[in-house]
Amino acid sequence: MTLTLAEAEKILADNFAPWVLDLGLAVVETGEHHAVLRLPWSDRLAREGGGMSGQALMAAADTATVIAVSAARGAFVPMTTVQQSTSFQRAVIGADVVLDARVTKLGKRMAFADISMTAAGSRDPAARASAVYALLG
Repeated sequence: MTLTLAEAEKILADNFAPWVLDLGLAVVETGEHHAVLRLPWSDRLAREGGGMSGQALMAAADTATVIAVSAARGAFVPMTTVQQSTSFQRAVIGADVVLDARVTKLGKRMAFADISMTAAGSRDPAARASAVYALLG
């Protein structure tokens, strides 16, 4: 049982800090073990040089993982990030970012995920992350 887009959007709206919601993330797709979110380009998120900031990408990856884990479980449960590692491969300039979060292992107390972040219209990832979550509920 996976989440509908409406259920995923409600999880996003109900469980994240206002500054995360200010990123403007939208849930594009949910599946049995994944979620795809879109981070819209904003000059507010750009760093010197015009590229989207790593902080925005990492927050978006963290958020996408919560939605993916919720999709894999069929509902939201309280969870917390235990570890997140991000590798930046190329700058994103003037484009939305598509985040594809895939749950690679889901246990009773822990979840593991890989996240790919790609500039809209590109095939080459801009960044990749891996995350570990503790499931609290």
